[in-house]
Amino acid sequence: MEATQRDQHQIELSASNIGGIDQTDVTFSPGVTILTGRNATNRTSFLQAIMAALGSDQATLKGDAEEGSVELTIGERTYTRTLARTNGSITTKGDPYLDDAELADLFALLLESNEARRAVALDDDLRDLIMQPVDTETIDAEIKQLETEKQHLDNELETLESLNQQRPSLEQQRTRLETEVEEKRAELEAKETELEETDANVSEKRDEKAELDEKLDELRQTRSTLEDTRYKISSEEDSIEALQDELSELETKQNELPDEPSNTGEISQKIQSLRERKQQLSSTMTELQTIIQFNEEMLEGTSPDVRDALQPTGGSDSTSTDSITDQLVADTETVVCWTCGSEVDKEEIEATLERLRTLRQETLDERSDLNSKINELEDKKSARENRQRERERVEQRITQLETELDDRETRLEELRAERSDLTEEIETLEEEVDSLEEEDYSEVLDLHKEANQLEFELERLESDLEDVETELQDIETRLDEREQLEAQRAEIQEELADLRTRIEQIEQNAVTEFNEHMETVLDLLDYANLERIWIERTKQDVREGRRKVTKSVFTLHVIRSTESGTAYEDTVDHLSESEREVTGLVFALAGYLAHEVYEDVPFILLDSLEAIDSDRIATLVDYFSEYADYLVTALLPEDASALDEKYERVTEI
Repeated sequence: MEATQRDQHQIELSASNIGGIDQTDVTFSPGVTILTGRNATNRTSFLQAIMAALGSDQATLKGDAEEGSVELTIGERTYTRTLARTNGSITTKGDPYLDDAELADLFALLLESNEARRAVALDDDLRDLIMQPVDTETIDAEIKQLETEKQHLDNELETLESLNQQRPSLEQQRTRLETEVEEKRAELEAKETELEETDANVSEKRDEKAELDEKLDELRQTRSTLEDTRYKISSEEDSIEALQDELSELETKQNELPDEPSNTGEISQKIQSLRERKQQLSSTMTELQTIIQFNEEMLEGTSPDVRDALQPTGGSDSTSTDSITDQLVADTETVVCWTCGSEVDKEEIEATLERLRTLRQETLDERSDLNSKINELEDKKSARENRQRERERVEQRITQLETELDDRETRLEELRAERSDLTEEIETLEEEVDSLEEEDYSEVLDLHKEANQLEFELERLESDLEDVETELQDIETRLDEREQLEAQRAEIQEELADLRTRIEQIEQNAVTEFNEHMETVLDLLDYANLERIWIERTKQDVREGRRKVTKSVFTLHVIRSTESGTAYEDTVDHLSESEREVTGLVFALAGYLAHEVYEDVPFILLDSLEAIDSDRIATLVDYFSEYADYLVTALLPEDASALDEKYERVTEI
């Protein structure tokens, strides 16, 4: 991505009581803006004012002020922010450029304390820092929800496939029933014809015959009702057996589930407390690193600002001052303390430095230990929540099954009572029919019975045929939904694939961006014997709490070469301050591009570049300017002079 001139406007910034600023109004244009001046000329404070207007909480309030404000105008839009001192802390309000400035703080607002910029020097976990803005918990929750939806669709489609496989046998059954119905109708028709012929020869006792017909019809209907009741009883018994099996399985599962407290509030509080402690340790490490670097520079005699400050200004003390300065720069045994001015042994300073390095390592170890504890507590919290959800699901299903079993058992008792009543009624009707039969009409009565039985059998076949046709129609209706369900499943599969690869893509993009830009920048800056700095992304099994998980790991490699041209791998600790600063800045740029921060934040702010020489600063600013609509950097006059004259300069704030 390169910066374009789309929607770019002149910037107007008005700030009061921000950092060291009393009041200032500055206007600057798109492209590169250089804040040039000596130290203590409010250049960093001006950058903090821009940060405050963008929405960052890292801006500071003037020490003697209770309230400060900043107003940023871009085109026709104006963004405001006020800072107020309340009970010893700073509160903010207003309408900033960003609703959430996390990405900007990490990868665009690159002041000296910027976390991404310091990551290399502090030996931080580069992968965790790159992924810090990514809400992996929300992504995991979305994945679980989509997996549940997909499983539901899979079950539905499996059911439809099962129904589709049943269709041929149902169609065969329908054909068979249709044939049997036709045969039974023909048989009944023949029996009725025979009965009519027989009835034609019998003209007496019409009343008795009518009564017999009525009883036979009633008997047929009662038998049909009894058959339906038996079918219902069989169905209820099958359902009850299935429900009892499921209930038994769930009760066994319930007994196997551990009984533990469901409240995770205490764990959440512990996690929050550990995170706050981790943040404190990170701040301490940043401070320690700054102190250690400064003291190392002083011991090496590489700080021109301090040397200038110790140079004599005239008068009777000039000889003494020259002596102190000479000691600071050249004496190998003693140095002048740069805080109190007294002469101390160099070994004492080095011993103090070693204690600070030890403290920094101890702080780093404690922070790593905190990371492990946080991961372990998060796993414990997640496992407890999952077990509680499973217990609630099992208990809810058990309650449903018990209720349904009670209902079905009550219904079964009712059906059995109905069956008993129907059986008694049939026995009574059969006795009445037998009493009505007379020897003279036995043939007619037999024919009526046979016809009655055929009608009963025909009705049963027609009922079975109707059930099969209804079931086939239901299957056809449900199969019509299959295409829509398959489309939904395909859509969910795509969403799952996107979610599962989103983290992977961000990691890969960040590594690719860093390696490509680092290679280009090193070619441009031409550091002696520094061939390559690159990040290797690997998968490693790491322990999180009590379990091992596979995670991505970013390993920073430093490749140098000897005078003969032989390449060898060096360590990050051996990078010069200039090389570390450049590496940190390129790492921040990789995050800026991998997270597409430029889509929301058209600014890159640079400060505290003094560790890099002027020509390299100029090259670096030129390179970074290609990726942001507005690049604002604070430089000393001698460093600013190396940059192209076309760049806008702000000399008074």
